[in-house]
Amino acid sequence: MELLQPFLDNAFLRNALASGVVAAWACAVVGTYMVLRGLSFIGDALSHGVLPGVAGALLLGLPGIWGAAAGSAVMIAGISVIQRRTRLSSDTAIGLLFVGMLALGVVLVSRSSSFSGDLIKILFGEILASTPSDLTLQAAALFATGSLAWLLRRPFLLLCFSPEHAQVSGYSPRVLHVLMLSMIAATVIVSFQTVGTMLVFGLLIAPAATSALFARRMGAIMAGAGVLGSAAVFGGLNLSYHFNLAAGASITVTSVVLFFVALPLKAWRDGRERHD
Repeated sequence: MELLQPFLDNAFLRNALASGVVAAWACAVVGTYMVLRGLSFIGDALSHGVLPGVAGALLLGLPGIWGAAAGSAVMIAGISVIQRRTRLSSDTAIGLLFVGMLALGVVLVSRSSSFSGDLIKILFGEILASTPSDLTLQAAALFATGSLAWLLRRPFLLLCFSPEHAQVSGYSPRVLHVLMLSMIAATVIVSFQTVGTMLVFGLLIAPAATSALFARRMGAIMAGAGVLGSAAVFGGLNLSYHFNLAAGASITVTSVVLFFVALPLKAWRDGRERHD
Protein backbone atom coordinates (compact mmCIF):
# COMPACT_ATOMS: atom_id res chain seq x y z
CA MET A 1 0.00 0.00 0.00
CA GLU A 2 2.93 2.30 0.68
CA LEU A 3 3.98 1.97 -2.96
CA LEU A 4 0.52 3.07 -4.11
CA GLN A 5 0.22 5.97 -1.70
CA PRO A 6 2.20 8.52 -3.76
CA PHE A 7 -0.17 8.03 -6.69
CA LEU A 8 -3.28 8.28 -4.51
CA ASP A 9 -2.15 11.59 -3.06
CA ASN A 10 -0.64 13.26 -6.13
CA ALA A 11 -2.46 13.98 -9.40
CA PHE A 12 0.83 14.76 -11.16
CA LEU A 13 2.17 11.32 -10.31
CA ARG A 14 -1.06 9.67 -11.46
CA ASN A 15 -0.81 11.43 -14.82
CA ALA A 16 2.87 10.49 -15.04
CA LEU A 17 2.09 6.84 -14.27
CA ALA A 18 -0.65 6.66 -16.90
CA SER A 19 1.51 8.41 -19.49
CA GLY A 20 4.53 6.26 -18.69
CA VAL A 21 2.60 2.99 -18.88
CA VAL A 22 1.16 3.89 -22.30
CA ALA A 23 4.66 4.84 -23.48
CA ALA A 24 6.00 1.55 -22.09
CA TRP A 25 3.51 -0.51 -24.10
CA ALA A 26 4.21 1.47 -27.28
CA CYS A 27 7.93 0.95 -26.73
CA ALA A 28 7.29 -2.76 -26.10
CA VAL A 29 5.74 -3.22 -29.55
CA VAL A 30 8.48 -1.54 -31.58
CA GLY A 31 11.26 -2.44 -29.13
CA THR A 32 10.61 -6.13 -29.79
CA TYR A 33 11.28 -5.61 -33.50
CA MET A 34 14.40 -3.59 -32.68
CA VAL A 35 15.80 -6.38 -30.50
CA LEU A 36 14.89 -9.25 -32.83
CA ARG A 37 16.06 -7.51 -36.02
CA GLY A 38 19.15 -5.88 -34.52
CA LEU A 39 17.94 -2.30 -34.99
CA SER A 40 19.21 -1.00 -31.66
CA PHE A 41 21.74 1.31 -33.32
CA ILE A 42 19.15 2.94 -35.57
CA GLY A 43 16.82 3.30 -32.60
CA ASP A 44 19.59 5.13 -30.76
CA ALA A 45 20.24 7.29 -33.83
CA LEU A 46 16.56 8.18 -34.21
CA SER A 47 16.23 9.07 -30.53
CA HIS A 48 19.15 11.49 -30.89
CA GLY A 49 18.28 12.55 -34.44
CA VAL A 50 15.15 14.37 -33.28
CA LEU A 51 17.30 16.86 -31.32
CA PRO A 52 17.95 19.33 -34.18
CA GLY A 53 14.32 19.15 -35.25
CA VAL A 54 13.05 19.89 -31.76
CA ALA A 55 15.62 22.66 -31.26
CA GLY A 56 14.74 24.21 -34.63
CA ALA A 57 11.03 24.08 -33.86
CA LEU A 58 11.53 25.79 -30.50
CA LEU A 59 13.64 28.51 -32.15
CA LEU A 60 10.78 29.15 -34.57
CA GLY A 61 8.18 29.10 -31.79
CA LEU A 62 6.61 25.85 -33.02
CA PRO A 63 5.61 22.77 -30.99
CA GLY A 64 8.60 20.52 -30.29
CA ILE A 65 6.77 17.43 -31.51
CA TRP A 66 6.59 18.91 -35.02
CA GLY A 67 10.34 19.31 -35.02
CA ALA A 68 10.78 15.76 -33.72
CA ALA A 69 8.70 14.46 -36.61
CA ALA A 70 10.75 16.47 -39.12
CA GLY A 71 14.03 15.26 -37.61
CA SER A 72 12.93 11.62 -37.76
CA ALA A 73 11.76 11.99 -41.36
CA VAL A 74 15.13 13.44 -42.37
CA MET A 75 16.93 10.56 -40.64
CA ILE A 76 14.87 7.84 -42.34
CA ALA A 77 15.02 9.52 -45.76
CA GLY A 78 18.76 10.14 -45.44
CA ILE A 79 19.51 6.53 -44.50
CA SER A 80 17.44 5.28 -47.46
CA VAL A 81 19.18 7.62 -49.92
CA ILE A 82 22.69 6.67 -48.75
CA GLN A 83 21.88 2.95 -48.96
CA ARG A 84 20.40 3.27 -52.47
CA ARG A 85 23.04 5.60 -53.96
CA THR A 86 26.22 4.14 -52.42
CA ARG A 87 27.76 0.82 -51.47
CA LEU A 88 28.13 1.87 -47.86
CA SER A 89 26.69 -0.40 -45.17
CA SER A 90 23.57 0.57 -43.26
CA ASP A 91 25.65 1.03 -40.10
CA THR A 92 27.82 3.58 -41.90
CA ALA A 93 24.76 5.47 -43.18
CA ILE A 94 23.18 5.49 -39.73
CA GLY A 95 26.45 6.57 -38.10
CA LEU A 96 26.94 9.46 -40.52
CA LEU A 97 23.46 10.83 -39.96
CA PHE A 98 23.56 10.14 -36.22
CA VAL A 99 26.72 12.23 -35.77
CA GLY A 100 25.59 14.91 -38.21
CA MET A 101 22.13 15.36 -36.71
CA LEU A 102 23.44 15.36 -33.15
CA ALA A 103 26.08 17.97 -34.03
CA LEU A 104 23.47 20.09 -35.82
CA GLY A 105 21.29 19.94 -32.72
CA VAL A 106 24.16 21.18 -30.57
CA VAL A 107 24.79 24.02 -33.05
CA LEU A 108 21.14 25.08 -32.94
CA VAL A 109 21.06 24.88 -29.14
CA SER A 110 24.18 27.05 -28.95
CA ARG A 111 22.36 29.79 -30.87
CA SER A 112 20.22 30.67 -27.84
CA SER A 113 21.33 31.12 -24.23
CA SER A 114 17.75 30.48 -23.11
CA PHE A 115 17.89 26.88 -24.36
CA SER A 116 19.51 25.41 -21.26
CA GLY A 117 16.21 24.61 -19.56
CA ASP A 118 14.58 23.47 -22.80
CA LEU A 119 17.54 21.21 -23.58
CA ILE A 120 17.12 19.37 -20.27
CA LYS A 121 13.46 18.77 -21.12
CA ILE A 122 14.35 17.52 -24.61
CA LEU A 123 17.04 15.14 -23.41
CA PHE A 124 15.52 13.84 -20.19
CA GLY A 125 11.79 14.46 -20.59
CA GLU A 126 9.27 15.95 -18.23
CA ILE A 127 7.09 13.04 -17.22
CA LEU A 128 5.76 14.75 -14.10
CA ALA A 129 4.30 17.47 -16.33
CA SER A 130 2.27 14.98 -18.39
CA THR A 131 -1.21 16.21 -19.26
CA PRO A 132 -4.39 14.45 -20.41
CA SER A 133 -3.70 15.70 -23.95
CA ASP A 134 -0.25 14.07 -23.86
CA LEU A 135 -1.87 10.84 -22.73
CA THR A 136 -4.42 11.02 -25.56
CA LEU A 137 -1.67 11.50 -28.14
CA GLN A 138 0.34 8.60 -26.72
CA ALA A 139 -2.73 6.35 -26.68
CA ALA A 140 -3.41 7.21 -30.33
CA ALA A 141 0.19 6.37 -31.25
CA LEU A 142 -0.02 3.09 -29.33
CA PHE A 143 -3.23 2.18 -31.15
CA ALA A 144 -1.69 3.01 -34.55
CA THR A 145 1.56 1.11 -34.00
CA GLY A 146 -0.21 -1.81 -32.36
CA SER A 147 -2.70 -2.07 -35.22
CA LEU A 148 0.06 -1.95 -37.83
CA ALA A 149 2.07 -4.57 -35.94
CA TRP A 150 -1.00 -6.83 -35.82
CA LEU A 151 -1.87 -6.39 -39.50
CA LEU A 152 1.71 -7.02 -40.62
CA ARG A 153 2.63 -9.58 -37.98
CA ARG A 154 3.53 -12.32 -40.49
CA PRO A 155 5.64 -10.21 -42.91
CA PHE A 156 7.34 -8.45 -39.98
CA LEU A 157 8.16 -11.83 -38.43
CA LEU A 158 9.66 -13.03 -41.72
CA LEU A 159 11.63 -9.79 -42.05
CA CYS A 160 13.11 -10.15 -38.56
CA PHE A 161 14.44 -13.65 -39.15
CA SER A 162 14.94 -13.89 -42.93
CA PRO A 163 14.46 -10.95 -45.34
CA GLU A 164 15.08 -13.39 -48.21
CA HIS A 165 12.22 -15.58 -47.03
CA ALA A 166 10.00 -12.49 -46.80
CA GLN A 167 10.82 -11.63 -50.41
CA VAL A 168 10.17 -15.18 -51.60
CA SER A 169 6.80 -15.04 -49.81
CA GLY A 170 5.82 -12.03 -51.92
CA TYR A 171 6.65 -9.19 -49.53
CA SER A 172 8.99 -6.28 -50.18
CA PRO A 173 11.73 -6.22 -47.52
CA ARG A 174 12.53 -2.58 -48.35
CA VAL A 175 8.92 -1.43 -47.84
CA LEU A 176 8.61 -3.48 -44.65
CA HIS A 177 11.90 -2.03 -43.38
CA VAL A 178 10.69 1.54 -44.00
CA LEU A 179 7.39 0.79 -42.25
CA MET A 180 9.26 -0.65 -39.27
CA LEU A 181 11.52 2.41 -39.10
CA SER A 182 8.44 4.65 -39.27
CA MET A 183 6.91 2.81 -36.32
CA ILE A 184 10.12 3.27 -34.33
CA ALA A 185 10.24 6.95 -35.27
CA ALA A 186 6.59 7.50 -34.31
CA THR A 187 7.18 5.93 -30.90
CA VAL A 188 10.29 8.04 -30.32
CA ILE A 189 8.47 11.22 -31.39
CA VAL A 190 5.57 10.65 -29.01
CA SER A 191 7.57 9.21 -26.12
CA PHE A 192 10.34 11.81 -26.03
CA GLN A 193 7.99 14.22 -24.25
CA THR A 194 7.60 11.67 -21.47
CA VAL A 195 11.11 10.33 -20.89
CA GLY A 196 13.24 12.45 -23.24
CA THR A 197 15.22 11.66 -26.37
CA MET A 198 18.17 10.13 -24.51
CA LEU A 199 16.15 8.01 -22.12
CA VAL A 200 13.44 6.72 -24.47
CA PHE A 201 16.08 4.45 -25.97
CA GLY A 202 16.40 2.56 -22.67
CA LEU A 203 12.65 2.03 -22.48
CA LEU A 204 12.67 0.76 -26.04
CA ILE A 205 15.49 -1.75 -25.59
CA ALA A 206 15.74 -2.93 -21.98
CA PRO A 207 12.20 -4.36 -21.42
CA ALA A 208 12.16 -6.10 -24.82
CA ALA A 209 15.66 -7.52 -24.28
CA THR A 210 14.67 -8.79 -20.82
CA SER A 211 11.49 -10.38 -22.12
CA ALA A 212 13.39 -12.02 -25.01
CA LEU A 213 15.52 -13.87 -22.46
CA PHE A 214 12.53 -15.99 -21.47
CA ALA A 215 9.88 -15.77 -24.21
CA ARG A 216 10.08 -17.40 -27.64
CA ARG A 217 7.05 -16.13 -29.53
CA MET A 218 6.95 -12.52 -30.73
CA GLY A 219 3.59 -11.83 -29.09
CA ALA A 220 4.85 -13.17 -25.78
CA ILE A 221 7.99 -11.02 -26.02
CA MET A 222 5.87 -7.91 -26.65
CA ALA A 223 3.52 -8.72 -23.76
CA GLY A 224 6.42 -9.38 -21.41
CA ALA A 225 8.13 -6.17 -22.50
CA GLY A 226 4.94 -4.22 -21.84
CA VAL A 227 4.62 -5.65 -18.33
CA LEU A 228 8.31 -5.07 -17.56
CA GLY A 229 8.21 -1.54 -18.95
CA SER A 230 5.12 -0.74 -16.89
CA ALA A 231 6.83 -2.16 -13.79
CA ALA A 232 9.86 0.04 -14.53
CA VAL A 233 7.61 3.11 -14.78
CA PHE A 234 5.90 2.26 -11.49
CA GLY A 235 9.16 1.48 -9.70
CA GLY A 236 11.03 4.43 -11.19
CA LEU A 237 8.34 6.90 -10.16
CA ASN A 238 8.37 5.47 -6.64
CA LEU A 239 12.14 5.87 -6.45
CA SER A 240 11.83 9.41 -7.77
CA TYR A 241 9.17 10.28 -5.18
CA HIS A 242 10.80 8.72 -2.12
CA PHE A 243 14.43 9.68 -2.84
CA ASN A 244 13.94 12.96 -4.76
CA LEU A 245 15.48 11.66 -7.99
CA ALA A 246 14.94 12.55 -11.64
CA ALA A 247 11.79 10.71 -12.71
CA GLY A 248 12.66 9.85 -16.33
CA ALA A 249 16.17 8.69 -15.47
CA SER A 250 14.85 6.60 -12.56
CA ILE A 251 12.46 4.80 -14.91
CA THR A 252 15.20 4.01 -17.39
CA VAL A 253 17.66 2.85 -14.73
CA THR A 254 14.96 0.60 -13.26
CA SER A 255 14.30 -0.99 -16.66
CA VAL A 256 18.02 -1.70 -17.14
CA VAL A 257 18.36 -3.09 -13.58
CA LEU A 258 15.49 -5.48 -14.31
CA PHE A 259 17.49 -6.86 -17.23
CA PHE A 260 20.54 -7.57 -15.07
CA VAL A 261 18.34 -9.12 -12.39
CA ALA A 262 16.85 -11.40 -15.05
CA LEU A 263 20.23 -12.59 -16.36
CA PRO A 264 21.07 -14.90 -13.41
CA LEU A 265 17.46 -16.11 -13.35
CA LYS A 266 17.82 -17.04 -17.02
CA ALA A 267 21.09 -18.88 -16.29
CA TRP A 268 19.48 -20.70 -13.34
CA ARG A 269 16.50 -21.78 -15.46
CA ASP A 270 18.75 -22.99 -18.29
CA GLY A 271 20.82 -24.96 -15.79
CA ARG A 272 17.74 -26.68 -14.39
CA GLU A 273 16.52 -27.56 -17.88
CA ARG A 274 19.87 -29.14 -18.75
CA HIS A 275 19.78 -31.26 -15.59
CA ASP A 276 16.14 -32.38 -16.06
